[in-house]
Amino acid sequence: MGKTVQRRLVRKRNLEITLSKVEPHPTPKAYLEQYTIPANVAAEILYIAAYVNDDIIGKNVVDLGCGTGRLAIGAALLGAKETVGIDIDKTAVKLAFENAISLGVKDKTSWVVADIDAIHGAFDTVIQNPPFGVQKRKADRRFLQKSLEIACRIYSFHKGESNKELLKRLKGHETKVVPVQPSAFLKNFIEKRGGKIRAVYAMVMTIRYMFKFHKKRKHEFLVNLYVIERKGKL
Repeated sequence: MGKTVQRRLVRKRNLEITLSKVEPHPTPKAYLEQYTIPANVAAEILYIAAYVNDDIIGKNVVDLGCGTGRLAIGAALLGAKETVGIDIDKTAVKLAFENAISLGVKDKTSWVVADIDAIHGAFDTVIQNPPFGVQKRKADRRFLQKSLEIACRIYSFHKGESNKELLKRLKGHETKVVPVQPSAFLKNFIEKRGGKIRAVYAMVMTIRYMFKFHKKRKHEFLVNLYVIERKGKL
């Protein structure tokens, strides 16, 4: 792509195929909730950010808790001006760097080994798949707090409520995303910190067997993508 801004529409299926080549963490840690975001879910969030809301192309993008880089690399492939990925896990960041090289976006990505509190400055867009707080309560709130401090637009995944009917619908052929209402808690949390929820989309995330406490070969559950806008300037 060189240094020109990517304006050509990338097909979602092609993006998904490319993102599936991002190598996952070889030794994920349960306490950090290091689940690699599925390629189809990553493609969905990136498509919404890039082509529905124009928050990727030509923008400065940061991925908090980047893991092995799937979201950050996807943003670079879609034409982000610059993408930064930050994660506390050295192994994950090293692999993210290698993934960026193999997918041709080394020059458009930067990788940082650090806690998210270490990152400062102003970005156009945050795209993140934070810990849901299953292993450590309230883990996702730190990510929301930080994202509202550093960016104008935020795309953040959070665990959805149990809804068997909606899960069945989304697993079928009707649709891949459905607009839903935000949780009252997250709405209050975000608004108190200067944010405004623009939309919430429910989608299915599939996690395959990774840890000894997993009881199934794969687990399918609902996640909610929060699209947030910061009120006022940074």
